[in-house]
Amino acid sequence: MKKQYRVKKNQEIELILKEKKYCGNQYFTVYKRINPETSYFRYAISVGKKIGNAVVRNKIKRQVTSIIDNLNLNLNSNTDVFIIVRPAVKDIEFLKMKSQLEYLFNKQKLLQGDKND
Repeated sequence: MKKQYRVKKNQEIELILKEKKYCGNQYFTVYKRINPETSYFRYAISVGKKIGNAVVRNKIKRQVTSIIDNLNLNLNSNTDVFIIVRPAVKDIEFLKMKSQLEYLFNKQKLLQGDKND
């Protein structure tokens, strides 16, 4: 996935959090913001130190990025997303992680075909 698809600046992440459009479960919290300035889907991932050391945190980031990359064709454009990973995620397998994240994306209406905001 290209770097242009990532939200990198703190100010942009704060804008996403200010909208307060979020949903979550015991593994993830997903915040979203409609961004008319971009024509593509952008995301940011936060993995706290409670989850493990740098190796574990980076592995989880790679897995979440892989899930988003596989969903990329189905994701709505003009949307910024901030994903917070919770500590319970270190106890689940990749397929469960994928199904939980897809469930939250469906709930947030981030997948194509869900045009209702």
